[in-house]
Amino acid sequence: MSKPTFKAKPMQVQVPASSANLGPGFDAFGLALAMHDRYVAQVLDDVVLDIDVTGEGADEVPRTDKNLLVKAMHKGFDFLGGRPKGLAIRALNVNPHGRGLGSSASAIIGGLVLARALVLNGEDQMNDIALLSLATDMEGHPDNVSAALFGGATISWFEMEKNKSSAHCVHLNVDPRIQAMAYIPSKALATSKARKMLPDSIPFADAVQNSRNASLMSHALTLRPDLLFTATEDFLHQSYRANAMPESFALVEKLRGAGVAAFISGAGPTVLALHTADQREVEELKLAGGKAFVATPLEIASRGAVLL
Repeated sequence: MSKPTFKAKPMQVQVPASSANLGPGFDAFGLALAMHDRYVAQVLDDVVLDIDVTGEGADEVPRTDKNLLVKAMHKGFDFLGGRPKGLAIRALNVNPHGRGLGSSASAIIGGLVLARALVLNGEDQMNDIALLSLATDMEGHPDNVSAALFGGATISWFEMEKNKSSAHCVHLNVDPRIQAMAYIPSKALATSKARKMLPDSIPFADAVQNSRNASLMSHALTLRPDLLFTATEDFLHQSYRANAMPESFALVEKLRGAGVAAFISGAGPTVLALHTADQREVEELKLAGGKAFVATPLEIASRGAVLL
């Protein structure tokens, strides 16, 4: 492959937040949420990396090549044939970090989309399937990155192709009546810590019920919102993580006890509730989290990463 030709003008992308699992769909289901991070990047002729970050996590995000957005851009450039000498990057983070709302997926997808956009004919060399594969290599699982890339709801899986595991997904158009309420706590939780709490096996009866509910999910999301309460009940992973986020787990139980389709968003500790409530009911939902959570009403993002 010849060295890429870089575009001189800056490129800007916005990427939605995302929730994974949606209860029983562990490492499979993703849902894009209308809370967007924005990233701008421009190729420089000098050997320099100029990074400015504002918003969520700005004091914690590195301004070096250890920055996840930069890592994703470099991975994209490598795929396309080579890196530019320098980069200027501006990031406006809205998605809180370490809360189970796909902040790492947003950065990864944003970086790869920007890299592709900054290369002449980049889309001809890196289609969305190739981009998803690169993103999954970085994230480790395809659920959040699929939703961040394509929007709406996604179902992801792996297939073996040429002795290599390759990520795939299908996109679902979410019923427009469905909205989300995110209950975001102040404390973060590392995904790696949450994953270490999962058991090596679960009871067969739990696996059967979880399979049923996960199978129902696509129908509930697209056509039958009234089935969301059943479809979001998990028997696979949430209870095993309860000790790491007792307040979040208690809120899930409280909401579900009131008939609300609530679950831990991704690895947590954010709690997400899916609903078709009117404005009065939404105001009541906001109060359910109490002082331990910031209740944030969110639309479902029908589109994924978009160049602006």
